[in-house]
Amino acid sequence: MALKKLTAILIFSVCFVNVFAENGYDLWIRYKKIDDPSLLSSYRAAIRQIILSEKSPILQSAGRELNRGISGLLQIKPVYEDRITINGTLLIGTPQSQPLIARLPIQAELKNIGDEGYLLRSITIDGKQCTVITANTDAGVLYGVFNFLRLIQTHQSLQQLAVVEKPTIKYRVLDHWDNLDGTIERGYAGSSLWDWQRLPGYIDKRYEDYARADASVGINGAVLNNVNAKAKSLSAAYIIKTAALADVFRKYGIRVYLTARFTAPMELGKLKTADPLDADVKKWWKDKADEVYKYIPDFGGFLIKANSEGQPGPQDYKRTHADGANTLAEAVTPHGGIVIWRAFVYANHKDADRAKQAYDEFKPLDGKFISNVFLQVKNGPIDFQPREAIHPLFGAMPKTPLALEVEITQEYLGFASHLVYLAPLIKETLDADTYSKGEGSTVSKIIDGSLDHHQLSCIAGVANTGSDINWCGHPFAQANWYAFGRLAWNPDLGSSQIADEWLRMTFSNDKSFIEPVKKIMLDSREAAVNYMMPMGLNHIMNLGTHYGPGPWDKIPGWNAWDYHRADSVGLGFNRTSTGSNAVSQYFAPLSNQYENIKTTPPKYLLWFHHVGWNYKMPSGKIFWDELVDHYYAGVNAVRAWETTWEKQKTKVDPERFEEVKQLLAQQEKEAIWWRDGSILYFQTYSHLPIPAGYEKPQHELKYYETITFP
Repeated sequence: MALKKLTAILIFSVCFVNVFAENGYDLWIRYKKIDDPSLLSSYRAAIRQIILSEKSPILQSAGRELNRGISGLLQIKPVYEDRITINGTLLIGTPQSQPLIARLPIQAELKNIGDEGYLLRSITIDGKQCTVITANTDAGVLYGVFNFLRLIQTHQSLQQLAVVEKPTIKYRVLDHWDNLDGTIERGYAGSSLWDWQRLPGYIDKRYEDYARADASVGINGAVLNNVNAKAKSLSAAYIIKTAALADVFRKYGIRVYLTARFTAPMELGKLKTADPLDADVKKWWKDKADEVYKYIPDFGGFLIKANSEGQPGPQDYKRTHADGANTLAEAVTPHGGIVIWRAFVYANHKDADRAKQAYDEFKPLDGKFISNVFLQVKNGPIDFQPREAIHPLFGAMPKTPLALEVEITQEYLGFASHLVYLAPLIKETLDADTYSKGEGSTVSKIIDGSLDHHQLSCIAGVANTGSDINWCGHPFAQANWYAFGRLAWNPDLGSSQIADEWLRMTFSNDKSFIEPVKKIMLDSREAAVNYMMPMGLNHIMNLGTHYGPGPWDKIPGWNAWDYHRADSVGLGFNRTSTGSNAVSQYFAPLSNQYENIKTTPPKYLLWFHHVGWNYKMPSGKIFWDELVDHYYAGVNAVRAWETTWEKQKTKVDPERFEEVKQLLAQQEKEAIWWRDGSILYFQTYSHLPIPAGYEKPQHELKYYETITFP
């Protein structure tokens, strides 16, 4: 309902709600009636009247969300008037949109929360008890409304509110690896959300629901197309289609971005070269940027993957990555846009350590990118593995704004079949200390700009959304989308708090449900590491599909052995000074710690060292036995989850209960597949027995080597 300057009086009424199956579509913005009578009564008393001036599309979005949330959670229907008459008033807006707010003694606080922050305040106005949701901008108000509803969803008190929030990172972006034909690279939840064929004429309601979900956790940007881009994405026809999506997302404070193919000047502009220093090429990019901004005035900018995995780039013309990035950045500068240049570059050379290549290529370019260029760096130097040492570029380029890139989609973590909660993985990266400027030089402080005094900051997550009715394929994969948004807003949040919020909003506030299921979530990443690639192992999955074990795999240009280096002596990649010397890319004391096998954290042991099969571990066990322990611990964890989940049957809707039950059973089978295949393969080098007391593999190694996955 489009609202003018008005007031809503909430009338308690009986709402007839259709009973329907839970299919996960509502995500965490699921506004089911609060069952606790006393809690329901207290919330209704706190929200008896609403004043909201909807003077912009974003404020109208805030109003719609508030109506949706209150009618669902509290089962009350708003009736609109235009005056404050009672206690329990909810006052919403900016000082510009709502004169009442402009007169409140909170103006000094507003100056400190920036463009997207907000305040939630319990305050007395003209003798009436009020709750104020305010911000400097309409987007801030929208974020405040979502937080207010989150408080109700999670059964928090609305009394004596004194919430002050602002995002730590400016650009909080989802990268969609969606192709124009509707497929998604590394997408495991159906096809693309974007129906390019029917755009711009047909606007699917799902676009708005996607934007609502993003805004609810503070995500403010979406790259719509794959990093392996097609030039057609920048054609006039597709710019118009993109503009139609931008029109929907804009109402929720979300900017759209596009991945640009580096050779677009040749493919679309018919130029003879894409040399970034060629005058005609520079003009082409400037003209193309002007065209995009004509249709999308708030266009965010370009994401670029260049000279990696066969993608064209500036090195094809003997230019640097900085030359390429700066040409595109100059084109969007007049419009306030940015360029995000990916640092994911590698070559499959037999004698090269892939973990070193991005550092070697980009470190010399520090300070050569212009100010609106981000260098986007993955959390680790290989490729979104279940666990990696932090990327050595973090801290190594103080003159260049770095964006952190993490993968929300579970490319190496069981796709949409395995329950793996990724907040601990992201937190492990954010909290990692690089020591680049002494102790406390965390990745979080590097990407938020505070360590090196950068004005711009950025974080990106490769999205896990698709056309499946529940958006993400696995009900618990939704938590990873949610967790990314919450950590992008505030990297200091804890994995446990985020899991608690998500469970309460998505399933239930029942503590007897939350505590055991939250433990599953918090333990899930470590369990997956254990049954897949423990103790620093990486890249031993099936090389073609990235699904299932493949330490034996060999395909053209790839060899899993190059990553694990198993032989009769031991296992692991020697990256010390006697090996590839990747340790030299880290700052002391990390470099010294990783150099020494005795001081290297066990979780990174095989990342940095070739460890003898009989090497005595701190536990007193030999390395082989400890490796086997990890694999079996991973499987046992999944089995325990199945038991825990079965006990939740009466506390969860039957549809999602059964779905998760089946997926956990599949996860157990595939964890065993990983465990048995990997142990049997490494046993061909160690020639040591599986310790007594463990169940034996059901098949011979050959069986696991011949399993295929489509």
